Amino acid sequence: QVQLVESGGGLVQPGESLRLSCAASGIFFEMYAMGWYRQAPGKQREMVATISAGGSRSYADSVKGRTTISRDDAKNTVVLQMNNLKREDTAVYYCNAKRSDRGQNYWGQGTQVTVSS
Repeated sequence: QVQLVESGGGLVQPGESLRLSCAASGIFFEMYAMGWYRQAPGKQREMVATISAGGSRSYADSVKGRTTISRDDAKNTVVLQMNNLKREDTAVYYCNAKRSDRGQNYWGQGTQVTVSS
């Protein structure tokens, strides 16, 4: 059974930092591309950051320069470090695991991030 469990969301003030973690189980983690996506109320889900099985990273323009995605294959975890948070970062953040060669795509349950003063 595949599980992606996010943690680290919460309420923060503009300009603060937040670290989201995703613990994966039930998959051969090192073979999966991992990513963080978010969905704000009334909007479509969008990519925040991804990291391939080989470690290549990509970021949405809206978070580039203040966000870092990293993975630890030994611990089956992927971390999203977000700095200088803005009100527009408010959303539910979802962890994603994807293995395109097998057509596999998994989602976590999401964690709420609210940026407000």
